[in-house]
Amino acid sequence: MAFDFAQIPYQSIVVPYNDEKTPLDLCGVKMLPIVKTEKDAMNESLDIIQHYCNNKIDQPSAERLAEVTALTDKLGKSIHNLAMPYFIWTPEFDDDSRKYFQDKKEKKRGPFKELMKKKDEFVLELTPQLEILEKDLTPFYKSSNLALEDIMIAAHLWALFIVPEFQFSPKIYQYLMDVKKITGFEYHKDYME
Repeated sequence: MAFDFAQIPYQSIVVPYNDEKTPLDLCGVKMLPIVKTEKDAMNESLDIIQHYCNNKIDQPSAERLAEVTALTDKLGKSIHNLAMPYFIWTPEFDDDSRKYFQDKKEKKRGPFKELMKKKDEFVLELTPQLEILEKDLTPFYKSSNLALEDIMIAAHLWALFIVPEFQFSPKIYQYLMDVKKITGFEYHKDYME
């Protein structure tokens, strides 16, 4: 989202989830995304965006960044519990990486079968958080212009599109469609070319 919005040219290379060697060789830690240039490699989404898009995307104050990080952390817990069992069926997974991902995530979150049984509970946790967020969309997060905060929030919310039973409110759905249009975002662009 950030690179497309900032009109920064890049080539996307999908690294299988079970490929530990590539990220470890490039950055010393298994974390994606990674931006590799001729000189170095960098991971951690926010650091990448702030480094490469600093003058092309409105950057929040440290206080506002902490506020949005707290918001996305809170949203992320319920969102990931809802979406995690569905992630493994998206195009970036093959049988080996699917098993690796599921084994790894189930150690932290519990069996995916149990997460599926609790989906109503996760939606109940998420609903008041989304209602609060909705009040802050004017039409973007506390702003009339798209900024880094919106990319952070939209990146988390987008995962809910994979959960068949989940429905966004019309306002949040429109917010995500506006972010998508402005940034040129396409979730599985790598598999559509």
